[in-house]
Formats: sequence, structure tokens, C-alpha cells
Amino acid sequence: MIRNGEPAHRRIDLDPVKALRLLGSVSLGRIVFTRQALPTVRPVNHVLDGGDIVIRTHEGTALTTRTRQGGDTGVVVAYEADAIDPDTHLGWSVVVTGYARLVTDATDLARVRTLLAPCEPQEGMDHAVRIRPSLVTGVLLTDTPPVPTRGRGR
Repeated sequence: MIRNGEPAHRRIDLDPVKALRLLGSVSLGRIVFTRQALPTVRPVNHVLDGGDIVIRTHEGTALTTRTRQGGDTGVVVAYEADAIDPDTHLGWSVVVTGYARLVTDATDLARVRTLLAPCEPQEGMDHAVRIRPSLVTGVLLTDTPPVPTRGRGR
């Protein structure tokens, strides 16, 4: 849709701080990791903790197994969360790429459990994965017209 010669929707790139703030404003997202050399996507709930994304998981899941295999260095993952209106297609989307590690410190794990309840009560949701962001990108999809700049091209 075009209005006054301009697209009705604009895409604005977000700085990493604003993007993480938006990600922290929702509780659901999707984690992407490799399983048998293929991309795997899982919906999960999350919390921001000191700039890291933390999710709960349980023994035997592909994510728990994969992060355990990564050891201290962790495994590369992507994490995506968004809030986009299905009717207007306006909102935002944030993608974080970083290293995921299993939370192994008992004190940290106990604290994380108080911060984040699983999406649905399940037996054995005793593990947590911490994602340390390396790359944060985000976009805002808006219908707000751009602010005119004075003196350009003159």
C-alpha cells in the first residue's frame, strides 16, 4: 500500500540495546540450534537475566543434549522473538545469535528457576540454558511517516 508516494509501512533497524529491551518485554520466542547437522526450531519461554537470555529445559531434550555437548564454550544458537500484529503486520522482530551453555552452577540454577517458570508444568524441567548474545539485530515495522529532514539536497 502506498500513501502520498511513500510505502504505508516502514522498516526501521533497531540498535542492539533497544532490540534486547523489546525482546525482554515478551516471554515467548523461538530457539534455533543444530541437531544432526540440521536446523531445529523450538518455541520456548524466556527471561532476560543480566543481558543474557535464559530458558528452561529438561533432561533428554535435544537442546539439553546439544548444549551439554558444547561444554564450556557452548554451542552457536539463534533466538528470535517478536510482536507483530497479524492484521496490520506492524510491530517488531528481534534475532539474537550467540553461544548457549547449560547452566551448571547450582546457585545460579536455583535463582533462574525462581525467575522463569516453564510454559506448562512438566516433570523434570530442572535444567536451564543461558544464551550470551554476540549479535543482536532487530527491526521495527511501523506506519509512522519518516521525519522530514531540513536542508537535504539544497
